[in-house]
Amino acid sequence: MKQKHILLGAIAAATSVAASALILPAMASSHREAPAITEQPKVDGTDFYMFRSNERGRQEYVTFIANYQPIQAPYGGPNYFTMDPDALYEIHIDVDGNAEEDITFQFDFDNELVNGTGIAVPVGGATLAIPLRAVGPVTGANSATLGETESYELSIVTGDRRTGQRSSLGTFQKPLDNIGNKTIPDYPAYAASFVSTVSIPGCGSGRVFAGQRAEAFAVNLGEVFDLVNFVPIDGDVPLDAAGTTFPGGITQDRANDDLVGRANVTSLALEIPIECLNSDGDGIIGAWTTASLPQAEIEDPSPTYEQPSFYGGAYGLQPRLS
Repeated sequence: MKQKHILLGAIAAATSVAASALILPAMASSHREAPAITEQPKVDGTDFYMFRSNERGRQEYVTFIANYQPIQAPYGGPNYFTMDPDALYEIHIDVDGNAEEDITFQFDFDNELVNGTGIAVPVGGATLAIPLRAVGPVTGANSATLGETESYELSIVTGDRRTGQRSSLGTFQKPLDNIGNKTIPDYPAYAASFVSTVSIPGCGSGRVFAGQRAEAFAVNLGEVFDLVNFVPIDGDVPLDAAGTTFPGGITQDRANDDLVGRANVTSLALEIPIECLNSDGDGIIGAWTTASLPQAEIEDPSPTYEQPSFYGGAYGLQPRLS
């Protein structure tokens, strides 16, 4: 289980093979750092961000971003990084300071093959489905070139996350991951079209997005876990006059980072009116994210795309054992 409380953050367009994005640093967790969660990578939560929305005209909103499935390689095909349809991804909000959720937003994903088989093409007199998520340029959620679609139901629960009052806020589409410029010529514009308005009962409307974004984690994971294998820097020697270059010519540059501009992550983002979160009037909230799976799993001896295994029982938080 991971529960992160982080106050500032940002997201940028997902990195493709030929593109990169620059993101301001923020407090962050490590990635894939706990033994148990490596067995369930689709529910591996990394960083959680919460901040007052800084977009002009939207200062009366709070943005929440929960990141999952870290260190996604741009060339992660052909399946890329769909979310787990058996899991329940949640953002919990405490409005009265008792460290218990008062409001929970649930993301429940579903993946579907077009026509039940995916895209089919004529081959040697037969029509055969091919194992590709896209067979041509993708321009929107309903592109005829998509062989698999991914959607999610967003729900709100007031009170306890399992026994409270639950209401569905609608079903929304998740964009295809950033395969590359030939498949999706303008990924930022394509992904932006999946930002959806969502009505919150009793307090207006907000916005929601779930999809791939550029990885903001800036610690050099390879060097850190190789017994802190950094190039030695003499701490007694100051920076140059410009304050940018260390002894030996080492430059303070984001290009030194292992992940920024080179890897992606899946973000679940919500923008919620402050009035929805300020029932006690003190303007103070806490928030965290969790991912849960049903308690029991039985392998299906005849697995299918829709059901590779059987799940049942109550939802349980996925352990990290860190």
